[in-house]
Amino acid sequence: MHKLVCAALLLLLSLSWSKTVISSPSGSHRYKSIFSFGDSFADTGNNPIVFGWYSVFDPVTRPPYGTTFFGRHTGRNGDGRLIIDFIAENLGLPYVPPTLAHNGSFHRGANFAVGAATALDAGFFHERDIPGGYSKFPLNTSLGVQLEWFESMKPTLCRTPRECKNFFGRSLFLVGEFGVNDYHFSFQRKTVQEVRSFVPDVVATISMAIERLIKHGARSLVVPGVIPSGCSPPILTKFADAPPAAYDSKTGCLTAHNELGLHHNALLQAALGKLRAKHRNVKIIYADFFGPIMDMVESPHKFGFEEDVLMVCCGGPGRYGMNSTVPCGDAAATTCRDPSARLYWDGVHLTEAANRHVADVWLGVINSFTGVSTKQGAKEPCRLGRHRI
Repeated sequence: MHKLVCAALLLLLSLSWSKTVISSPSGSHRYKSIFSFGDSFADTGNNPIVFGWYSVFDPVTRPPYGTTFFGRHTGRNGDGRLIIDFIAENLGLPYVPPTLAHNGSFHRGANFAVGAATALDAGFFHERDIPGGYSKFPLNTSLGVQLEWFESMKPTLCRTPRECKNFFGRSLFLVGEFGVNDYHFSFQRKTVQEVRSFVPDVVATISMAIERLIKHGARSLVVPGVIPSGCSPPILTKFADAPPAAYDSKTGCLTAHNELGLHHNALLQAALGKLRAKHRNVKIIYADFFGPIMDMVESPHKFGFEEDVLMVCCGGPGRYGMNSTVPCGDAAATTCRDPSARLYWDGVHLTEAANRHVADVWLGVINSFTGVSTKQGAKEPCRLGRHRI
């Protein structure tokens, strides 16, 4: 029966192919460009430019970064493609170029994300004596700064309010991930409970950024939550002296740090709900970052990962394959034989294999907003050459 249905559909397609192509609301044709803001989870090459004076010491500019897919380092924090790369591929768009390392046009998209970026401005941390990345990088690359970069670029993309409304209305905006660096930097000086008090400030900053982008004409925005920091090897290494009761006995993750992430994500989703009610003609999509990573931590074999799922692929000697004096890219660092069998690449950053899974989850939500079916477990699709029904 399935074969008969396929044959009928293929015949129908062959008779009306041109009409189908013109009228199809496919997600790959829904968006004409992607504009991205964020930190190292989304940075496709801005970091080495922003911190050029430091990049000679930055391991991300050396092998084995990028070797799984690109064959060389590209400024990405991983062995290959990031979540944003998979999203661009799925939407039929080119990889989103880093604004500071690209000399061509940005009409198909622009990436303002910078590794170590925070939602909150640097002043917030200076006032609280939190050095974070700013002890090394005395440059503010916060969400607010990235928005300023976008606003400076805007006149080169569109000239009139009507033109901008049409242009940005056909663009997908990725606002984050933001929050992880705000919290991880703060752990150097503050307890988890003290850092928890910063969450409303972080979420409010993200909300204001969304409002600002909507005023510029954005009509489709994807806003990721934060990761489960309690399962992040750098955090596990930093708090290695935590008592046994601080860990989840099933996963080996730090409970309090994960609860902080859940708190952030709950407040963020509530804020997004208010924004949706205020801007009913705007698609504001929450992207779960926490859940997919927890799925991989709890069921590593399901995703083809090795049993010791919290062990990084590339790094120095240590419980989680991490050592602050021997980072991935260092001559003394070691790299696992098969990165696709690991969840974590160099610490907080994921392998390409893990990024692919997170991207699949996010794309399922994004496509549901554009009417594209993403049902799993369907029968083998009918095929006509390279095309699918």
